[in-house]
Amino acid sequence: MKPLFCAGLAGVTLAGLIAACAPQTQASSAAEDYVTLCADCHGPGGKGDGPLAEGMTPRPVDITRIARDNGGVLPKARVMSHIYGFTPGRSESPMPQFGDLMDGKTVMYDSGDGIPTPTPARLVALLEYVEGLQE
Repeated sequence: MKPLFCAGLAGVTLAGLIAACAPQTQASSAAEDYVTLCADCHGPGGKGDGPLAEGMTPRPVDITRIARDNGGVLPKARVMSHIYGFTPGRSESPMPQFGDLMDGKTVMYDSGDGIPTPTPARLVALLEYVEGLQE
């Protein structure tokens, strides 16, 4: 009985160590989502110079300047809306809708209005990735 208990405890401990050492999937999936969904138009660094940007009218936005162009504050709710494809008042915007970002788990997220709201985790992760690109 004692060897079985020790083996079980060792297995649980080993599983915990493996999980603790595993890389964070959210950060890598946000980078992967950016490359897959955004980089063709906005470019790898977010400057609006992706390989598909050349023939686009209007040109893709330089997303590294969003905060600078908004008084130094990233308008998180508005950026998430644009990522999702909701571009009110800009019917000429070629921004596609990325509905699959809405799938999966949600997290409580405050986009700046002081109200934590259930928000798709992939959408939050991609927003935070874009936030990291700000100049």
